[in-house]
Amino acid sequence: EAGGAVLGTAADRLFSLSGLFAVYKPKGPTSAGVLNLLKERLLAEAGVQTNRNKRNQVLKIGHGGTLDSAAAGVLVVGIGKGTKMLRTMLAGSKKYTAIGMLGKATDTFDATGKVTEEKPYDQVTKGDLENVLQKFTGHIMQVPPLYSALKKDGERLSTLMKRGEAVEAKPARPVRVYSLSLQQFQPPLFTLDVECGGGFYVRSLVSDIGKELSTCATVQELTRTKQGPFTLEEHALHEDKWTIDEIARSLEHCTALLPGEPSHKKLKTEHPGETAVICE
Repeated sequence: EAGGAVLGTAADRLFSLSGLFAVYKPKGPTSAGVLNLLKERLLAEAGVQTNRNKRNQVLKIGHGGTLDSAAAGVLVVGIGKGTKMLRTMLAGSKKYTAIGMLGKATDTFDATGKVTEEKPYDQVTKGDLENVLQKFTGHIMQVPPLYSALKKDGERLSTLMKRGEAVEAKPARPVRVYSLSLQQFQPPLFTLDVECGGGFYVRSLVSDIGKELSTCATVQELTRTKQGPFTLEEHALHEDKWTIDEIARSLEHCTALLPGEPSHKKLKTEHPGETAVICE
């Protein structure tokens, strides 16, 4: 029957998609949650029944680096053979715009957490802030936040923290900041643009900047504006564009952005603790 044939082609097209593209992750859901929703949408459009016990065709899809729930912006997605290219995304450069707030610290280093400290900040000038930024540019050492996707004994630190288990801070590790600039200063708020390498936490940066200024600071808003060659404006597909056609079009467009197939031996990420998330 005609209907069946059409369904067949949609499913065939879905399972033939391969490469990297980018979606917009809104504030609120986890990165894994966004990926699951995307996957549900595509399977529904293709008319594929997701039957738990029948592992027939598996849609291989993964993302190239977690964005905090409270953060928004570019999430790079690999589909089909593209899932093998996600490791390069983890190690590559990323750009963020962050709004920080002086005078308050939270346990999560962002607005979702419990306030742990409050300090005066009136003494901080725009000049002070700009001077401090130089200390955080280049190759620096950074302690990741306790509430993070990093793992201890196979469990996320954030999961252990929420259960109330004692979690030791991970040791400081080398990270790279390519550029860091102050965009706006309206105390207590300040806006930063950051370009950084793999394994970098903007939340730790903002917290460290607060300490360096003899006060404290926490991230109010965080947006990833670029990951590898994918930018928020040009490449990130919003939810209304999560269709097989739009993704196919995006994959064509995005393949041109990527360097030629690198030899897989070179794809060791700088931080073995970070792995691309592939859900099947």
